[in-house]
Amino acid sequence: MAETAGAPLARPSVLSLAVKEKAALYAAYMPFLANGGIFVPTARTARLGDDIYLILSLMDDASKYPIAGKVVWVTPAGANNGKTQGIGVHFPADESGQRLKMRIEEILGAAIGSSRATHTL
Repeated sequence: MAETAGAPLARPSVLSLAVKEKAALYAAYMPFLANGGIFVPTARTARLGDDIYLILSLMDDASKYPIAGKVVWVTPAGANNGKTQGIGVHFPADESGQRLKMRIEEILGAAIGSSRATHTL
C-alpha cells in the first residue's frame, strides 16, 4: 500500500446515483460549478476535497456515466434549513466531465434558468 507522510492513501468512495425524472435532475444539478456537478443524497460522511467515484445514470439514457470527482458541498444530517443530507460532487475538467455536463444541460434545457429551489441553493 502506498503511503504519504506515514498515512495510507485513501481510496475514493464509490457512490451510485440513478436519476429517474427531470425534476430530480434539476434539484440535484449544480450548474454554478465550473465543470458542473451533482448533489448525491447520502448518509455517508465526506469532507470537502475528498475524491469520489460516482456512477450516474440519467432517466431513460442507457449509458452509465462514471465520474471521478471531488466533494465540494456537504449538507449534514439535520441541516437547519430542512435540506436533504448528502454531498455535492464537482465533475472533472476532463472529457468525461464535460460530456456529462453537456448531457445534463441538454436534458434540462431552459429549466436550468429556473428560480426553483434545489438541494444546494
